[in-house]
Amino acid sequence: MTAVMWFRRDLRLGDNPALLDAMTHGRVLGLFVVDPLLWGRSGDPRRDQLAASLRSLSESMGGRLVVRRGDPATVVPAIAAEVGAASVHVSADYAPYGQQRDEEVEASLKCPLVRTGSPYAVAPRRVLNQQGRSYQVFTPYFKAWLAHGWRQPVEAPERVQWIEAESEKLPESSQVAGEQAALERWRAYDVAAYDDERDRPDLDSTSRMSIPLKYGEIHPRTMLADLARKRSAGAEAYRRELAWREFCADLLARHPHAAWKPLRPEFDRMQYDEPGELLEAWQEGRTGFPFVDAGMRQLAATGFMHNRVRMVVASFLVKDLHVHWKFGARWFMRALRDGDLASNSLNWQWVAGCGADAAPYFRIFNPVGQGLKFDPDGAYVRRWVPELRDLDGRTAHEPWKHGGADGYPDPVVDHAEARSEALRRYAAIRS
Repeated sequence: MTAVMWFRRDLRLGDNPALLDAMTHGRVLGLFVVDPLLWGRSGDPRRDQLAASLRSLSESMGGRLVVRRGDPATVVPAIAAEVGAASVHVSADYAPYGQQRDEEVEASLKCPLVRTGSPYAVAPRRVLNQQGRSYQVFTPYFKAWLAHGWRQPVEAPERVQWIEAESEKLPESSQVAGEQAALERWRAYDVAAYDDERDRPDLDSTSRMSIPLKYGEIHPRTMLADLARKRSAGAEAYRRELAWREFCADLLARHPHAAWKPLRPEFDRMQYDEPGELLEAWQEGRTGFPFVDAGMRQLAATGFMHNRVRMVVASFLVKDLHVHWKFGARWFMRALRDGDLASNSLNWQWVAGCGADAAPYFRIFNPVGQGLKFDPDGAYVRRWVPELRDLDGRTAHEPWKHGGADGYPDPVVDHAEARSEALRRYAAIRS
């Protein structure tokens, strides 16, 4: 018999329960569908990263990955019929579009669509409070998530009977990606230092595992099994971050509107300014605030931004420039290599104060103070803002106090005034 393994956010062979389930039928056709809707919504960095990951996956399959382009509701049933598949196997998708797409595919198939596993250690909707409801606050969710637990990773199959079919040519990419690269990066990472160094973009010491997690080149179970053996404050802090990722996925699965609308409905009344030149200055990294501009330029150049800097640039857009968070969230989804809808939207809402377990609205990051604290010698700023390279040490964070810098703009707003205005607008919706 034959089964179809439809790869989506699980571009690996190891620790892939859906693949093992497909193999019970004998021969397997490995399929990836380039969905024009998702491809069109992705920016060049995500397309490039996906192409690299698919190329690596196909190599691990002996070049037998079948790539087809089109609406999955048409493509998947067609190829299942083409090879006489007894079933189609997937890892469950809990994103709003993914759930709808899978229902449409299931309705069009003449064989079962079998969902086994998910991209998470604990699938959305599994962690419930004593009343059988979902959590809206992270700390009790985290405790319940730990108590729920997860299965141990499973080994990669020794041999898969892959079958071949007509396939489109894989897109080109120069990125290093794929399951083996993800495992090597993870094994080489010194997680013990994570708790002390995770807020320091100048040290460049974060794991960058958000990218392989996004594409399923590694499963969080694999990482959690390693963390359980590495008892340290760094390992515990890292585990909390993996739990936060799953908390975001759980929230979005239960509240699909949270992709672009606030979880806290009173924020529908918040006054925002129309995006214009200030949004463009933020996108291009020319706000005149070096820590903000360094982050935005890092994003443009690499498709990645340090997590601490993500929080600062998000706060700056929403609370200094008074631009709706959805414009920032959309920009990130187009610019990030690790752009994940649940993590992206729910973290933007956290900064904007309108999500679950959100930071208090009056927590407004000072873009200068954050730079001085987490980039104390100005190394990160000078790396990404070359106009400031002649300013030594901490002076790079406040060029206007030291004669300015050739070609670098003045600050687009006064932070103290912008902060007061943000608090005034928040007071208006509270009353």
